[in-house]
Amino acid sequence: MSYLPFFVVAWILGVGLYGIVTSRHLVHQIICLIVVQSSTYVLILGVGYVTGAVAPYFYDIPVHTPAVDPVVQALALTDVVVEAAVTALLLAFAIQAHKRFGTLDPHELVQLKG
Repeated sequence: MSYLPFFVVAWILGVGLYGIVTSRHLVHQIICLIVVQSSTYVLILGVGYVTGAVAPYFYDIPVHTPAVDPVVQALALTDVVVEAAVTALLLAFAIQAHKRFGTLDPHELVQLKG
């Protein structure tokens, strides 16, 4: 078992979280959230990877040949769809914040709370 995908996941997650914490622009924070979400793709695919395995949709392979689990691939695809929906929703919120308050700086938006 290789631990490289898990190190890549930790690195991508760290870079994304650093960007979220240090950013002073809502669109940049949304992009950093997309980076964090992409670490989950690598994690899901790293968990489901089998060395020397074939794709699960081949019907002419021998019976005891190892195959990759198709559920993991379906979860990764579902993760992509959820990420696209969340991104669209957050971008719509950012557009509305800019229209109403004239800024995309999260620190200035907190001061408008009241």
